[in-house]
Amino acid sequence: MIFIIDSGSTKCDWIAIDPKTGQQVFEKQRTKGLNPAIISENEAIQIINENKILIDHKLDVDHVFFYGAGCGTVEAPKMLKKVLQSIFTNAVIDVKEDTYAAIYSTVGVDHNPAVVCILGTGSNCTYFDGKNIHQRVISLGYSIMDDASGNYFGRQLLRDYYFNFMPHDLKLIFKTRYNMDDDFIKVNLYKKPNPNAYLATFAEFLILNKESEYVQKVIKKGLKSFVETMIMQFKDEIKTVPVHFAGSISFFLQREIKEVAQEYGFTVGNFQRRPIEGLADYHVRQIKAV
Repeated sequence: MIFIIDSGSTKCDWIAIDPKTGQQVFEKQRTKGLNPAIISENEAIQIINENKILIDHKLDVDHVFFYGAGCGTVEAPKMLKKVLQSIFTNAVIDVKEDTYAAIYSTVGVDHNPAVVCILGTGSNCTYFDGKNIHQRVISLGYSIMDDASGNYFGRQLLRDYYFNFMPHDLKLIFKTRYNMDDDFIKVNLYKKPNPNAYLATFAEFLILNKESEYVQKVIKKGLKSFVETMIMQFKDEIKTVPVHFAGSISFFLQREIKEVAQEYGFTVGNFQRRPIEGLADYHVRQIKAV
């Protein structure tokens, strides 16, 4: 049995796969996030031990493939690898940063070079040369970056609502769907944890109303900003390689992404809504190819 793990800072998804059949052994499990940059070794152990199903199968696991936020440095993954090895004692442990989850789930086992973009709660863009990743922008987080992400679009919708730029009919729908009390919003933005995730909850409104002329303008503005600030960092590479997309925002904005891509002259490749699903297929195919 192999475990494929996709972890953010707030939540962590676990899939158990039988590599011989490619089938899931049990239902996907979800734990709290295992970001080694913000939790301790003891906290990580406690989080995993709280899930009975994972612990019941800990000796059945041959290989653990972990992809997570906070694993992009040299030291942070060492702690997490130590934790996983202490629990899954019969398994080989591989720990990589979450960018690789997006890459492997869209590029596949052939490892063909590509530019890979993540448009989910946050956003990112990297060039994969077939072996290594190359990033030319250091992210400073959701407050000033993350163009075309869920939290970016949520922020734009809130601003337009309060600045009275949102059309009246959409404003009424928006107010009905969400709690627009200013004190409630400020508590979620400035006092509660993970304001980026809170902002991203508004992005669903964008998807549900994307045929609106106003929403189309918001979408296109965000996508063009992402292309110009992130994808065009690789303007030479995109002349010869495709641009793949991972994450729910990109999945639901495929048409708009293709339209913007045509305008900027790059080729769109694959879309993967949930990287962990593509990772399951990737690792099964990789194991069978050995």
